[in-house]
Amino acid sequence: MRSNITKSAALAMVLVGSIALGGCATKGFVRSQIATVNERIDGIDGRVRTVEGTSGQALAQAQAASGQAQQNAQRIDQINGRVDGLDQQMQAQKRRPRG
Repeated sequence: MRSNITKSAALAMVLVGSIALGGCATKGFVRSQIATVNERIDGIDGRVRTVEGTSGQALAQAQAASGQAQQNAQRIDQINGRVDGLDQQMQAQKRRPRG
């Protein structure tokens, strides 16, 4: 009877061990999963680099446009000053009596 209990206990241990070890991932499985994740990361990394390049170009263009806008505003201010001067001269000529 003791022999049956010992055999049953040994069989139970083997079954429990098989189930416990059967749930473990193999190195090959883990490596394949990591390889898949690494491929996705590499793809995303490439897209991020592309976006960074594009955003850098957009920033450079925006800065150039801002500089041009400032120059245009200065020119407009100069023209406004000239127009105001001409307007004052015309008003002064209208006030002078003819003759």
